[in-house]
Amino acid sequence: MNLLRKIFFPFAILYGFITSIRNFLFDKGILKSTSFNVPVIAVGNLSVGGTGKTPQIEYLIRLLSNQYKVAALSRGYKRKSEGFVLANSTSNAEILGDEPFQFYQKFPNIQVAVDANRTNGITQLLSQKIKPEIILLDDAYQHRKVKAGFYILLTAFGDLYADDFMLPTGNLRESRSGARRANIVVVTKCPKNLSDEKQEEIRLKLKLNCSQQLYFTFIDYDDAIYNKEEKIAINEIKSESKVLLAGIAKPKPFFDFLKTENDECLTFPDHHHFSAADLNEIQNKAQGKKIITTEKDYVRLKDVRMISKLYYLPMKSTFINHQQNFDAAILNYVKN
Repeated sequence: MNLLRKIFFPFAILYGFITSIRNFLFDKGILKSTSFNVPVIAVGNLSVGGTGKTPQIEYLIRLLSNQYKVAALSRGYKRKSEGFVLANSTSNAEILGDEPFQFYQKFPNIQVAVDANRTNGITQLLSQKIKPEIILLDDAYQHRKVKAGFYILLTAFGDLYADDFMLPTGNLRESRSGARRANIVVVTKCPKNLSDEKQEEIRLKLKLNCSQQLYFTFIDYDDAIYNKEEKIAINEIKSESKVLLAGIAKPKPFFDFLKTENDECLTFPDHHHFSAADLNEIQNKAQGKKIITTEKDYVRLKDVRMISKLYYLPMKSTFINHQQNFDAAILNYVKN
């Protein structure tokens, strides 16, 4: 913990008190939460950014969209539009935000919408001619004005909410006690070979109640990079000098997977809107070399004509064990 964060410790206490009062008022029904007559699954975290919400939402889409009409509703962080927007063929990352636009491009069989007011967003989705049968709420764990039927809480391995503290001293948006609302807790970004003993150690640290389920996942990168025209196997470009570009919360695993000693890594803030100066810098660094970025960054850069030789590396969330139990828990909730 750096010195500045220690100095702000009294503000963290105050912030924690305010969020606890807010949660108490919602828990007691003094502040209103709206329920809906369709299954609503909320995915989120207690901390700020970097827990792997996007791959978790994509996992749920793959699990559910072959059997049900699925809609994904996001806030649309850093988008340049306002209010409720339902994705269509004219949408782009500026209108929807990068993550919702990624959902829309990858999963044409679902509805994708954005609205900072999730209650209004769900109401608008249910007023469409084709009504969703399931709604996935992206980054909505603290959005208490909607009462979801099922909550999935994510916490990153090595940055567990149990080891964290309230903003601005730590990274928690609300007290650790907020984890009690979760039906399922998923520890994300684990080592692939995480031992049973380490899993049990984390289980004890998180102090879940007997009704809550705990799962462990890791980030599984594709064996190829892609753009609009081609697919290239990772082993074909591993030794090639290239530029690696990321505008995500925690880019180190992405860089570590691809990087060799001759590569250059360019890091930008999460959800970054690339300026003309940024694009010039990228091109100057590349000098004709391949530029490999994350899928989220690619949706913001793919139509920029000055960026040549641009590719992205897909990733997904993979369960270390007990995947069938997770799937069954979700499907049973939806059916019942």
